[in-house]
Amino acid sequence: MHDVIVIGGSFAGQSAAMQLARARQDVLLIDAGLPRNRFADAAHGFLGQDGRTPRAIIRDAERQLLAYPTARMLAGEVHHAIKTSDGFALTLASGETRLARRLILATGVSDELPPIPGMAERWGETVLHCPYCHGYEVRDHPLGIIANHPMSAHQAALIPDWGPSTYFTQGQYEPDDAERARLEARGVAIERVPVVALIGDAPALSAVQLADGRTIEIAAVFTAPRTRLSSDVAVQLGCALEDGPTGPFISIDAWGLTSVPGVYAAGDATSPMHNATFASASGVKAGVGAHQSLVFA
Repeated sequence: MHDVIVIGGSFAGQSAAMQLARARQDVLLIDAGLPRNRFADAAHGFLGQDGRTPRAIIRDAERQLLAYPTARMLAGEVHHAIKTSDGFALTLASGETRLARRLILATGVSDELPPIPGMAERWGETVLHCPYCHGYEVRDHPLGIIANHPMSAHQAALIPDWGPSTYFTQGQYEPDDAERARLEARGVAIERVPVVALIGDAPALSAVQLADGRTIEIAAVFTAPRTRLSSDVAVQLGCALEDGPTGPFISIDAWGLTSVPGVYAAGDATSPMHNATFASASGVKAGVGAHQSLVFA
């Protein structure tokens, strides 16, 4: 039986496993190899790693983790998890079973883009979700914000710091009076005719096409995809969820503990705000929390 199994090997999972390995715990990290950030060419705003590919960052993290004698990694996907009398039992897609005293879920989320032709092939390049992660790379070009949820006007108010901006309400997310005043003060144009297609030699973007036939020059668009948990393990175990503006996330306390004793969680699956640094930091806290729960059980 392992002391802790970490499910998910991206920024949150690697950070959690590192804390446990350094505490000389028997930690197994199980990773399916499908991180959310696989569509991005580079990670930005991450201390000491700015501009490197996410894969390169994780490759270094894996090498550093496995230098610790009590850490192991396993390529695979966890299909089922149950609580046992002394911990947890996981069943992998291969049929293999692994046991642990504690679990850390760093399983992440999957993005569901608005159903607009041309979006999927530009995702992570010129269709973006986080201006702090990618805004600098599209600076000084005409930028669009395609509304996809009630907080879209808030996002639109941020974008002018990177370039001249147009807020596309899609005919659904009209800003209220206060939001409209803020957008006008920020110089954001408001377009109420829906975007129906993205135009250009993908992954580049040259313009958006509107439902009335017009085109507007746009070099990159920001939107907030709907998100869903990438794994249903948290639901299988009975972890409480919360509703975020783009989708559900796992409810945790300050140290990553879920509503199920012994189950910790970290990363994008635990927050409505998604960022590489946030994910890594939450992994550190979950790793420390899981270790201390073993010490003080």
